[in-house]
Amino acid sequence: MKKILGLDIGTTSIGWARVNEAENPHEKSSIVDASVRLVPLTADEQNNFDNGKKGETSCAQRTLRRGMRRNLQRYKLRRERLKKVLKEHGLLREDGALPEVGRGSTFQILRLRAQAAREKISLEDFSRVLLKINKKRGYKSNRKTQSQEEGRPIDGIAAAQILMGKKLTPGQYSLSLL
Repeated sequence: MKKILGLDIGTTSIGWARVNEAENPHEKSSIVDASVRLVPLTADEQNNFDNGKKGETSCAQRTLRRGMRRNLQRYKLRRERLKKVLKEHGLLREDGALPEVGRGSTFQILRLRAQAAREKISLEDFSRVLLKINKKRGYKSNRKTQSQEEGRPIDGIAAAQILMGKKLTPGQYSLSLL
């Protein structure tokens, strides 16, 4: 007897069957087991999928949300680890001010970043700068366009040339724009 596993993978179902196939004419072939798993789609989802309007199933949204939850958890874990290391080395007090506490704190941290490129700053201020960089790591809110009205992409090479030409760090350049 030859054992065969058959699979039928469709857009809304996955089917399988395990078959014993006869190799000799006097043996009898038989289906050992078979099953099907339906992927539930609403009528609208099925029509959109069939017409090519929407190439994703309801599972895609669930996967997207799970990825967002994971990214948030990773961000929180990175932040807590950084705080722990800074506290262990005496760079951040338990009651120390974090980057965005109080009025005008965002501008204050940008000033500290620009100042640190030119001169020495206190260790506590340095820890606040590190926490601010950690907080906005990978922040993408305004990278693609210069303004919503214009809708033009930002030229990264032009920005890098400005930084090199003026001998500025990104923190100093951000502060000068504000």
